[in-house]
Amino acid sequence: MAGPTTAQRGEAERADTPARPPHIGPGGRRLTGRTRLVLAVLGLVVTAGATVWVLYGSSWLRLERVTITGTDVLSRSEVETAARAPVGSPLVSVDTDAIAGRLRQKLPRVDSVDVVRSWPHGVSLKVTERKPVLLMEKDGKFIEVDAKGVRFATVDEAPAHVPLLELEPARSASLRRFGADRLVREAVRIAGDLPAKLSGETEVVRITSYDSAVLQLTRDRTVMWGSSEEGPVKVRVLTALMKASPKAGHFDVSAPTAPAASRS
Repeated sequence: MAGPTTAQRGEAERADTPARPPHIGPGGRRLTGRTRLVLAVLGLVVTAGATVWVLYGSSWLRLERVTITGTDVLSRSEVETAARAPVGSPLVSVDTDAIAGRLRQKLPRVDSVDVVRSWPHGVSLKVTERKPVLLMEKDGKFIEVDAKGVRFATVDEAPAHVPLLELEPARSASLRRFGADRLVREAVRIAGDLPAKLSGETEVVRITSYDSAVLQLTRDRTVMWGSSEEGPVKVRVLTALMKASPKAGHFDVSAPTAPAASRS
């Protein structure tokens, strides 16, 4: 009778060989719990060190490109100069809050800005510019005022379709009580409530007291607005009046529950 084959003998030997217990190191030495802990810590240290090197020491993740969006009046070079983004620095170390702070400080036209890392090599600046709702004329130039009342820029030429503020406060109890600055804020609030079409037709916002504002529109039309209160309601009433009386030259919405329109 033939004996076992070589393959069968190998299988038998492997079956008879006891498996190496867990935690046995090279040479058959058992790894203690402390040794296993040290090896695990070393593995973590090596991994952490490699990660730090990739983020800070290597050239793989460095700032190379600054993307700017949302600008209208501001130029790219103005934004880049004010932002002072540290091109060439590790992207992870870029202080996005500092960049946003510099932009708002150096460029008053910037209302807000989102600074976002764009891995692996970029930073994006999404800028929102202030929009003027009123102009104040001074020394032949124009100060732009936004809907928050911020006077953010002085320009040589008046932007199109932005009303001019004429502040003519009468020597009245209203002026003594509220002051000229409060009257300016009232004018800003009124201008901010105007929809784009009506704002584009408004040439002058004239303020004489807290509750006496007049809008001078194109085609020699005027609107007695009154105070800044109930602005959205007055807009709706005025829009309806202008549709109902397209040839009228004077509108009164100072009391929106009793509006009036006339040719003179």
